[in-house]
Amino acid sequence: MKNRVVKALALGLTMTTLLAMGNVCTFAEEAEEATEEVTEEAAGDDQAAADEVAALIDAIYVQERTDETDAQIEAAKAGWDALTDEQKELVEGEDADPDYFGRDTGDASEDDPRNGDEIGENELLVVSFGTSFNESRATDIKGIEDALEAAFPDYAVRRAFTAQIIINHVQARDGEVIDNMTQALDRAVANGVKNLIVQPTHLMHGAEYDEMCATLEEYADNFENVVVAEPLLGEVGEDATVINDDKKAVAEAVVASALEIAGYETTDAAADDSVAFVFMGHGTSHTANVTYNQMQTQMNELGYKNVFIGTVEGEPEETACDNVIAAVQEAGFQKVILRPLMVVAGDHANNDMAGEDEDSWLSMFTAAGLEVTTQIEGLGRIPAVEDLYVAHTQAAIDSLSAE
Repeated sequence: MKNRVVKALALGLTMTTLLAMGNVCTFAEEAEEATEEVTEEAAGDDQAAADEVAALIDAIYVQERTDETDAQIEAAKAGWDALTDEQKELVEGEDADPDYFGRDTGDASEDDPRNGDEIGENELLVVSFGTSFNESRATDIKGIEDALEAAFPDYAVRRAFTAQIIINHVQARDGEVIDNMTQALDRAVANGVKNLIVQPTHLMHGAEYDEMCATLEEYADNFENVVVAEPLLGEVGEDATVINDDKKAVAEAVVASALEIAGYETTDAAADDSVAFVFMGHGTSHTANVTYNQMQTQMNELGYKNVFIGTVEGEPEETACDNVIAAVQEAGFQKVILRPLMVVAGDHANNDMAGEDEDSWLSMFTAAGLEVTTQIEGLGRIPAVEDLYVAHTQAAIDSLSAE
């Protein structure tokens, strides 16, 4: 009888234990589901916060400045600073991404926006497209401005960028305020400038140059004299055969710099090591795109058989990446040094040329079986290029006394 009771009690305990375990499992499942709901809700809140900042960034990623721009810039920066590190990684919009505020492009304090008043009667306005890459802005654009300031002490050197998108980016991220063309010209008028010399840092007489000249036309009556100096590569010319001293000077300067960094004495020495140099310009649908063909002609005329000119936009067509790769391979070179043919080493140089994405030039040349290295160096930091800008400005100033 006792045995039966013991067995019955044991069975009862077993059933109780099982029921308790069942309750524990139920509670655990419910707790897990609740945790997932909280996590999902938190993730939703994180994404919502990130999306709000992305919208604020997209609002200032525009080419037109308005009366609300400064307030929008402040809101975007404040929104970004309020995010956690995890939320910042979730920022994604039409143009917004974590790199807008988060990418380290160098020390902005090394730059000088040159937006001061007290200009005087003589102003030298240096007009650039601009770059949000701090190191390049301070080294390439400021390098040119510094050279001009040293060469022309009788002129107050000021800066204007034509890309409002870049102006907004630099102001939002770094607190550096750069004038656009209208602001710079309004400043010149307010300061009583009489003689305005404009030195564009543009490579050619392209779309940016035309837009700059159109803006200057609107202000021409506000000054006694307005003179626009030549862009870096001088006059365009009608076809690919047209070259000039400016193109020759730039070709020699960029090749000499590339050779020095690569450790070769001459292009022939590099060629003997199966090395080709590819200089990547921007490219344009403007009729001035023939300038890139002319630069290739100039390289050929100088005997640089292993130098090739390409463009990001692939305009003209023969400068497209795949066509340049084919030309390099057809010539028998196995190694390539990529370098920008641009005044600044900014977004195009760092991303389109040397980026990690599969459509970057570095990736595409590598995929073609070529051994690739990159030189992220803008033209503006080369002393011979700075000297050429000085010569162009001098010619513009000389034209005043010739009138």
